[in-house]
Amino acid sequence: MQTKIPDKLYFKIGEVAKMAEVPTHVLRYWESEFTEIKPKRANSKQRMYRRQDVEVILKVKTLLHEQGYTIAGARKFVSSGADIQQTTPAPIVHNKLGDKLSSIKQELKELQSLLSKDQE
Repeated sequence: MQTKIPDKLYFKIGEVAKMAEVPTHVLRYWESEFTEIKPKRANSKQRMYRRQDVEVILKVKTLLHEQGYTIAGARKFVSSGADIQQTTPAPIVHNKLGDKLSSIKQELKELQSLLSKDQE
């Protein structure tokens, strides 16, 4: 996902929500979970996000929605300052886990068939 961020100093919460394609309540929640997201408050008490806040929000969205990170995992990743391209995509991890689970399932079926033959 490559979202183009307009060349502005500050963005309102609605603008950021449209760019990130998430509801505004999600942005407010992410503010409480990620210390890197620190919007300023205008005189009207409206949140005003800086460009770096928007970049962090887009990174968080990628980690949570596309790569399958948990909030805690995404928080560690964002605080480490690592680049998203360096991560291993989640489906590869799931494939390895799926292969192990498949082999365990096959072994259990074999054990079940052996036990059912013994009872006959």
